[in-house]
Amino acid sequence: MNLSTIIGVAGCLAMVGLGIISGGTGLMTFVDIPSVLIVVLGSYFGLFTFGSMADGLGIFGTIGITFRTPSFNEKGIITKLMSMSDKARREGLLALEEELEDLDDEYMKKGLRLVVDGTDAAVVRDLMENELSQMQERHAGKISVVNMWGTLAPGLGMLGTVIGLIGMLKNLEDKSALGPNMAVALITTLYGSMVANLLMIPWSGKLKTYDAMESKVKEMEIEGVLSIQAGDNPRILASKLLSYLTPEDRKAVEAEVLKD
Repeated sequence: MNLSTIIGVAGCLAMVGLGIISGGTGLMTFVDIPSVLIVVLGSYFGLFTFGSMADGLGIFGTIGITFRTPSFNEKGIITKLMSMSDKARREGLLALEEELEDLDDEYMKKGLRLVVDGTDAAVVRDLMENELSQMQERHAGKISVVNMWGTLAPGLGMLGTVIGLIGMLKNLEDKSALGPNMAVALITTLYGSMVANLLMIPWSGKLKTYDAMESKVKEMEIEGVLSIQAGDNPRILASKLLSYLTPEDRKAVEAEVLKD
């Protein structure tokens, strides 16, 4: 579980609730079913117009990713690449073939398979970068759906405001209808802002961060695979790979992988 996402969502909602209570208004005053239907469900179904059926149904799985802490195992990748670099220098590139079947990282395995098969370095880079770009494109598509929900929600909130105001103006003589219509008019705007600014925009931002992290790891793997093919010394390889890490992570990993 990603604690920061849970704290962020819970904290935002708690602060809004605290503001409502401290203002002397009960929470139930801000619960309005028509507003929920207009903003939440209305904007959700708008996603089906924006994208495909799979996009609309799959958005909850995409959002669920933000509640998980990704682990790209940079230390394990660097250690493995250094080990294979050392073996390739001592026994030749063909000696790596026996280790490929036990390699869990499919992306690295495909790159090393190309190297073992004698593929030209430029072709290896092109193929690996193409796969990376396709991954980024898939991620961007999913993130765009989350962004679209954040875009649609305030618009549906304004639509609900117009609906409430029209109902209020058409029934000015009916004083009992003024309150409910005004509630729809104002609460839908509140709901739209909350869905966009407390949920969808932060979630899409976190997904972009995850995409950038995974992309950097794959770029590191491309560099490692090509370095092995070029016959670089393992310590030189380690220096190249460590440059992809933050200074804090670099010190921790460097102490482990370069301890000999």
